[in-house]
Amino acid sequence: MSKPTTTKEIRVMFTPFRDGLQSLFGGKTRLKDILPAMEASAQAGIRHFEFGGGARFQAPYFYVGENPFECMSTMRDAVGSGVDLQILTRSVSGVTLTTQRLKALELQAQLMKKHGTTWDRNFDYMNDVENLIKTGKPIVDAGMHHQVCIALMGLPFHSDKVHTAEFYVNVIRKLLKSDLHFDSVCLKDASGTTDPQTIYDTITELKKILPAEVLIWLHTHDTASMAVACYRAGIDAGVDGIDLSVRPMASGTVQPDVRSMAHALKGTGYTLDIEVGKMREIENLLVEGLKDYEFNPVTTTPDARVLGFPMPGGAIGPNVHMMQKAGILHKYGEVLEEFPVVVEAGGAWTSVTPGSQQYWLQAFNNVLHGRWKKIEAGFGRAILGYFGRPPLPPDPKVVEIAAEQLELEVFTGDPLEAAADNLTMAEEALKERDLPITDENRFLVAASIVPGKDLELNEGIRLISGKPKIVLPLKKVEEKKDATVSAPASAAAPSVMAMPTGTITTDCTVEEGGKTRQFRVTIQMPGGNGQAVAQVPAALPSGGPAPAADSGGQVVPVYSPFEGTVEVVEIKVKVGDMVKKSQVVAGVEAMKAKHDVKAPIDGTVASVDATLGTEVSAGVPILTIRG
Repeated sequence: MSKPTTTKEIRVMFTPFRDGLQSLFGGKTRLKDILPAMEASAQAGIRHFEFGGGARFQAPYFYVGENPFECMSTMRDAVGSGVDLQILTRSVSGVTLTTQRLKALELQAQLMKKHGTTWDRNFDYMNDVENLIKTGKPIVDAGMHHQVCIALMGLPFHSDKVHTAEFYVNVIRKLLKSDLHFDSVCLKDASGTTDPQTIYDTITELKKILPAEVLIWLHTHDTASMAVACYRAGIDAGVDGIDLSVRPMASGTVQPDVRSMAHALKGTGYTLDIEVGKMREIENLLVEGLKDYEFNPVTTTPDARVLGFPMPGGAIGPNVHMMQKAGILHKYGEVLEEFPVVVEAGGAWTSVTPGSQQYWLQAFNNVLHGRWKKIEAGFGRAILGYFGRPPLPPDPKVVEIAAEQLELEVFTGDPLEAAADNLTMAEEALKERDLPITDENRFLVAASIVPGKDLELNEGIRLISGKPKIVLPLKKVEEKKDATVSAPASAAAPSVMAMPTGTITTDCTVEEGGKTRQFRVTIQMPGGNGQAVAQVPAALPSGGPAPAADSGGQVVPVYSPFEGTVEVVEIKVKVGDMVKKSQVVAGVEAMKAKHDVKAPIDGTVASVDATLGTEVSAGVPILTIRG
């Protein structure tokens, strides 16, 4: 170990209120549960926070029923004006999962600045320099500190061409030749899989070519228990700032705890610009605020397997939650084994969002349907060039399969120009529904537009209409079991039918203090796991139109292909339609992707029992077909 001849204070960006929330809960946390800890952090003298962007932009209104812009403004008020608040943006995708046009990214930058942002860390998951140049300019024009990013990753296969120190340094060399202004450079390892030597060598070379006033920052995760070693290597090489957190939002898939890093620097001459003694108070407030949340051990426990499936902490958590909800968590290991295959075939882009989701969903499809039998749309568009240029040429055979399945040509142009005009679509959608047209509303709708997804299910529309979907990772509350009471005999018992099992979703309206809010409520019914099911009068609502009167044919229910709970996002038939066996009759969303629901028999649609946005589980029919 080297020891500096002079002392140096290392700057810290505090991450529990963005990356911590994303890595552990997919960002699905209520603002009120974390705000007291954030206020205490500012009072303790912390002057640099990560507070928005990434999944923590979309999660509040996708799953919590909160406006992310209002959350950001509230957080700014809580910490005061003398604190730097930083967001994370994804180059051509911004804070979305799809490519955007430049005018959308310009509006994004203006709104982020308006709602309290001072620093913007901007990365491109393919390390496409042209993308970084074009998407960095709106950040500079908005007046924010522009932190340009190199995305790091340890490869799950051998290559001496990419993800080496020389490869990373060349990204900055190209940026220095451009006219792009940047205030700092960040080495961002979202998966925590880069080895300490590569980090040391990269920063050593960057110090030689960067102007002295340009700060060098280092970001990694502790998923493989490598973070403190990597930070120490970066600090020895001359890094100026690092990202740290505090438990319970630290280690595992998040950043190391401030206290661990401070301990690792004892006797070195290096110190942190953060008061370690204040961590206990902040920790206690986080523990109290998050006491009702379920901490999944997959996201809180280090896992050396990540070295073979370099997934970022911010993606492992949401994917585990989604797999668990869909009832397919038992396939987790198989997906991990498939990961290196899709990384090499795709061209070795880094597994940071949206790249991580593209890798994960394609690995998932390979496991579920067979290798390359179903190309995930994002992965397919990525290898076809619609997100930029991958570091290595993608597998030509997979490119050919993707082009055929997605009916797209290989694209060599500017991804920003090929993107859909989501802002115009968003404004038209707001007008059609007579909803307020503000810059914030336009962007909320535009940022949640997904090709092929019905706008009635658009999360921005849902929030603005007062009908957000609430999905919080809260601990399950044990239900009290009442003693069974025998009903008195009846001379004429009503006809009976089986009570629905599994999950039932309904809408409700709550009025309080003169304000009306609408919620979607999901109820877990008994009987889904072999429990006894009560009988209820047939006159009670059954969740949809009753099947047609028996005319001699067999009525066959059509279920979701997943064992857990998924959302119905497409219904392609109506009562009376003739269908053929294996015809796609509906679509459900699982793992942020649409999956086909096919007819099990030839016949006529007897009933449609679900509506768009309904959550269904195994045993709850989406529709029925009379054979």
